[in-house]
Amino acid sequence: MMKFTCGRQPLYDAVNHVSKGIAQRSTIAALEGIKIRLSPDNLELTGYDLEFGIQKNLDVTTSDSGEFVINARLFSEAVRRMSGDSVQFEVDDNLNVSMYCEATEFHISAMSAEEYPALPDMNMEEGMHIDQNVLKTMVNQTSYAACLNEAKPVLTGELFEVNDSQLSVVAIDGFRLAIRNENVNAAAPMQFVVPKRTVTEVANMLKEDAEEQCVISVSRSHILFEFDGYIVFSRLLEGEFHNYKSSIPPSFETEVLVNTGELTKCLERCSLLINSKFNSPIRCTFSGNSLNIRCKTGIGEINDTIPVKISGPDVKIGLNNRFLLEAIRASDCDAVKIQMTGGKRVVKIVPMQGESFIFLLMPVQIKE
Repeated sequence: MMKFTCGRQPLYDAVNHVSKGIAQRSTIAALEGIKIRLSPDNLELTGYDLEFGIQKNLDVTTSDSGEFVINARLFSEAVRRMSGDSVQFEVDDNLNVSMYCEATEFHISAMSAEEYPALPDMNMEEGMHIDQNVLKTMVNQTSYAACLNEAKPVLTGELFEVNDSQLSVVAIDGFRLAIRNENVNAAAPMQFVVPKRTVTEVANMLKEDAEEQCVISVSRSHILFEFDGYIVFSRLLEGEFHNYKSSIPPSFETEVLVNTGELTKCLERCSLLINSKFNSPIRCTFSGNSLNIRCKTGIGEINDTIPVKISGPDVKIGLNNRFLLEAIRASDCDAVKIQMTGGKRVVKIVPMQGESFIFLLMPVQIKE
């Protein structure tokens, strides 16, 4: 018999996060549940699907030890619907789990943890420390550009590259490129590619106001993120990432300063006329301190103009409306600079000061 007591809300939060790591369908039944490992005053929860996993340690009141696997959805819903602040657990020798919370009793059958696969080796070299809000922003500003096509699996992830204590997070899909740069406390230069699922799950869990930093550790084949008592671990993607630096244009002829709020509203209006059936590029004309955007599809037509500040020759260029809109939203600032050289070369979007992010867009050919 195992007995332990823990806070209901911390347990519910942990179960919710750890559940993101469980396998949705697996030939190993244990992987479809959460592994619970009890030791004196500690409860370890693990969700793992052989590629990606999340682990959390909670303080509990117990002197017992043991482990079992429990249905994640049922466990989460049971804990969520209880009314008290603390939950008492009893697990008998047949792995019947009893939960007591004030006047409520809940009973669930668990399964043995013997079939649960071993986790990857967690003894990795510590790579870097980074503020949680910084890593969260870096992922949110780049993940949109990761490739969805599995033809080259390495491009479905994000490149993490450290040189001279600067971290660059990079995503590319062949039509656009997103780079986010930030200074970090790193032990040595490194380069690895993390699956998009892993970095987006980590970003969703990170807190903007957290005092504790995120510690990133890597091995040849795995990565580990540690923060707030959580461990998120994943396989790395293999293969050679695109030489993204060669894609960044070294110069430009036209620079446009644009308010991101006004441009976002304009592009959202264009989106009303564009879908998978009626897909057409937008025609952007940068001239006389204004940006004129036209779009015509089988649904209708729009002609819209917003004020901008232009330095250099006028430019007419075709762009993918969704790609431009996602880049502008990802900038997360009030204004950006759009840099171009004619209407047939790559478009570069950067912040008003410096190049903490660089977004590139390939133009789309338009008929005059």
